[in-house]
Amino acid sequence: MSKFAVIMPAAGKSRRFKDKHYKKPFATLDKRAVWLHSAEKFLNRDDVIQLILVIAEDDRESFEMKFAANVAILGIDVVDGGKERSDSIEKALAHVKPEADFVAVHDAARPCIVDEWIGTLFEAAEKSGAALFALPVTATLKRVGDQNIVKETVDRQGLWEAQTPQVFRREVLLEAYARRNGCVATDDAQLVEQIGHEVAVVEGSPLNRKITNKQDLRLAAQILKVLPKPRTSGTGNPFADDDFFR
Repeated sequence: MSKFAVIMPAAGKSRRFKDKHYKKPFATLDKRAVWLHSAEKFLNRDDVIQLILVIAEDDRESFEMKFAANVAILGIDVVDGGKERSDSIEKALAHVKPEADFVAVHDAARPCIVDEWIGTLFEAAEKSGAALFALPVTATLKRVGDQNIVKETVDRQGLWEAQTPQVFRREVLLEAYARRNGCVATDDAQLVEQIGHEVAVVEGSPLNRKITNKQDLRLAAQILKVLPKPRTSGTGNPFADDDFFR
């Protein structure tokens, strides 16, 4: 069985979330922090040997005050991030256990992931060395210029909207980051593409949405009601205990 390490970036500024008290990964969703919903889906899996959460250095003190017990009991590694998302992932990669065969990167603010979906993507990555979830674009796309004037309608044929998780053979992702030369990538697949490695696409789900604003948080609460509950790990960790995750 292949072994997977999971990196969850949560070091962004959450400007569009517009909450003076919480950044979106730390906001409460169904009695738990958003990032804990995301984390538990991976921690319940036997093939995941490590989970690394990346937070902003400025958030370290408040994070530890609220979540130190969760981190200690669940065995999560917490790493300070960098200026850009790619910087944060690069810092986390330095902490990946050497026995990990693959590295999965999943947005901490994408809590509506399901174990079955993770398994499907892990299998695709094992076959191809790199795989991601994505959705085919169905809306009409407009390129807009100055003063919000439409410049052109973009052909959506072959266009897909990337999601996470994105999963890579460890050596592939390490090489991609070693050769990024300061590139500020918006996702990890972009860097893997740049070194010439093919990335397989697995069709994701519109339910696997990323929380960006307060409306997304409300929608996620509704989605969680219809998703299957996480299975327990059998190790005694209280993954399904609502009180523990508050």
